[in-house]
Amino acid sequence: MKKELFPNKEAFITFSLYIILFVFQGVFVTASKTENGTYDYNTTLVVFLSELLKLVISATLYTLRRENKPHIFKAIALNYKLLLLYFIPSLLYCFYNNLAFINLQHYDPTSYYILLQFRVVLTALLFQFLFKKNLTFIQWISLAILTTGCMIKNFDAASVQSNGDSDLWSRLFNIYFLSINFQNFCSCLAGTYNEYLLKTQGSSVDIFLQNVFMYLDSVICNFIILMIKGEVVTMFDDLQSLWDIFVILITVNSAVVGIVTSFFLKNLNSILKTYASALELIITAVVCYILFNILITTYTIISICLVSIAVAMYFKNPVNNVVPSTSDKDKVPLLDITSHK
Repeated sequence: MKKELFPNKEAFITFSLYIILFVFQGVFVTASKTENGTYDYNTTLVVFLSELLKLVISATLYTLRRENKPHIFKAIALNYKLLLLYFIPSLLYCFYNNLAFINLQHYDPTSYYILLQFRVVLTALLFQFLFKKNLTFIQWISLAILTTGCMIKNFDAASVQSNGDSDLWSRLFNIYFLSINFQNFCSCLAGTYNEYLLKTQGSSVDIFLQNVFMYLDSVICNFIILMIKGEVVTMFDDLQSLWDIFVILITVNSAVVGIVTSFFLKNLNSILKTYASALELIITAVVCYILFNILITTYTIISICLVSIAVAMYFKNPVNNVVPSTSDKDKVPLLDITSHK
C-alpha cells in the first residue's frame, strides 16, 4: 500500500498552519524582549493564561458540537482515567513552554529552532517504542542528516556567544545548552505520548474533549509552577504588564497552536511533526533577517541546506499514518512511559 504524506487536504492545511503559527510565535517572543534581551512581563503567567485560553476554547468547541454526546462535566467524570493520563504530557508541555522563554532569551530564533531539532532522533525512538513501527533505513539516514545540520548550527551559536573566546567547548556545553536539551526531551516525550493517547486510549473520545483534559491538567500544572515561584500573590499585579500587543499575540497565538497541534497529532504523526519544526527554521531565518536584521551566517546556510535535504528525503518515504489496531493498543505498555520523566 502506498504511503501518503498527507491523507487529505485538511491534513496539508493543518501541516501548513502548524509551521506558520510556530514561526509567528518565535517572532512575537523575540519582539517582546527589551533592549537588553530580557522580558518585562511575567512569562510563567503568560503560559498559564495561554493554557487557560486553550481550555476555554476547547470546552466551548466541544459544547457547540456536542449533539448527542454527554455534557462536558459528565464526560469528564466518565473518562476520568484519561484525564489523569493527560497529566503526563501536560506537565512536560508545562516545562517546555516555560523553558521556551528562557532559551529564546539566550538564543536568536533561528539558532533556537535549529537547536530544538536535536529532538528528532529521540522522537523517532519513542515513536517506535509506542507504536511498534520500525523506521526504514532511508528514514534513519534522513534523521541523521537532520541531526548533523543541528550540530553544525550549534557550533555557530556557540561561536557567536564566545565572541572569539578560545574556550569554545565551555561555551557550547553551558547551562543554556542543557536547558534547551531538557526542553527537547520534554517536547519529544510529550508530543509522542500525546499522539499515543489521541490514537489509542482516547481514540473514541471527541478530540475537543481530549483537549479539555490536556489543558485542564496544564492549567493545574502551570498554577503549581506559579505557586512554587511565589508569584500567585502578585498575579493580579502582574496582569498589568501583559497589556502589550506582542504579549497578547503570544498568548493568543500559543492557544491556537495548541489546538492545531492536537489535530496534527490526531491525523498525522509526531515524526512528521519534527520535520515540520525543521521547516520552521528555514522560514524563521528569513523572517528574522528581514524583521530583526539577524544575520544568516555560513553555518546557518549549511544547516538549512542539510535540513532541506533531510526533509525532502522523508517526504519521499514518510511514516505510515495508519492508526494502530486494537490488538496493538493492548500490547503497548501505557504506564511504562512514565519512567522516562
